[in-house]
Amino acid sequence: MQRNFILTDVMKTGHHQDLEQFISMHSLENQQFDMTGEYYTLHNYDLDSYDRRFAIIDVRKENARIANNKEFYEELTRRCDLLKSQGFVFIKATPWESLENIKNSNLYPITDIEHTKWSGGVSWFWFYMYNKHHGKTYEFNHDTKKFDFLYLNKTMRGHRQKLFDSVETLMENSIYTNWHKGIKLPAEYELPWAQNYPKYGKDQDIYEKPYNDTKYSLVSETNDIDNEVFMTEKIWKPIIAQQVFIVHGNYLYLQKLREIGFKTFGNHFDESYDLERNKDKRIDNIVNTCRDLLSRNWQDIYLRTQSLRKHNHDLFFNKEKLSLEINKTLELFLEFADSR
Repeated sequence: MQRNFILTDVMKTGHHQDLEQFISMHSLENQQFDMTGEYYTLHNYDLDSYDRRFAIIDVRKENARIANNKEFYEELTRRCDLLKSQGFVFIKATPWESLENIKNSNLYPITDIEHTKWSGGVSWFWFYMYNKHHGKTYEFNHDTKKFDFLYLNKTMRGHRQKLFDSVETLMENSIYTNWHKGIKLPAEYELPWAQNYPKYGKDQDIYEKPYNDTKYSLVSETNDIDNEVFMTEKIWKPIIAQQVFIVHGNYLYLQKLREIGFKTFGNHFDESYDLERNKDKRIDNIVNTCRDLLSRNWQDIYLRTQSLRKHNHDLFFNKEKLSLEINKTLELFLEFADSR
């Protein structure tokens, strides 16, 4: 049994409890993880007895509040130098973001210490949504539908605006949002406890009514790049709701879903957009898929995909399957430590 020690927040600026809960859900054989989020409790541990020692630095946009604090940076440097002398390796944790977002965002604190990155990938939001929603009872019903698409846009990134402009004419009988244009959900489809949904911090909540009254979710993910796949709550919500979905996301996004055990709808309508590397052509193909769905009998699609949608729902709430994805994240950290 290899023993690993993790200081889960060097400066106690983040949400180390979430990180610890994520790590605790692993199923790696012969690996033990002991953790603390308290730097000043390190003296309680026999650090020399561990095979690996990790220190996690919380790195987020929200830490801009300490960006110009000289005292903070001096203390961070002091702690990191001491930890490094004790054989710690460093992880900069930004699991809420993709590698692309990390690269192109102003994240704090800024340090040049050797490290590996903890980005969202596939496992973080699956973990987060699993913890938020397992054990809850929802009343999803797909017997009747008032609208065609549920199409939620919060931060209007460039690729989202392009899709919105291309697909807007098909949204005549749909409910959708576009914060940039001031378009919100009708009041009856907003979360009762969070006005003007989707507000920051409520993105991961689920309200049944929008899913019950719409035929399809048009999911516009955080990124549309072709060198990573980043899955957020945007895909997990229709999967939990057992709703048919189309995804505007990374190249081979649907393929990645299938690789981790989920099923998509390629046997029931055209999903070739997932194979299109060119971003603009991918949007064109998504629009064509949406147009085709409008001409189809949605009841037939729901009848033929009933077992598929239930499979996805059940797999999402399968803790053992989730732990396999968590393992992959932790294995990257172990490999990084062993390569030093």
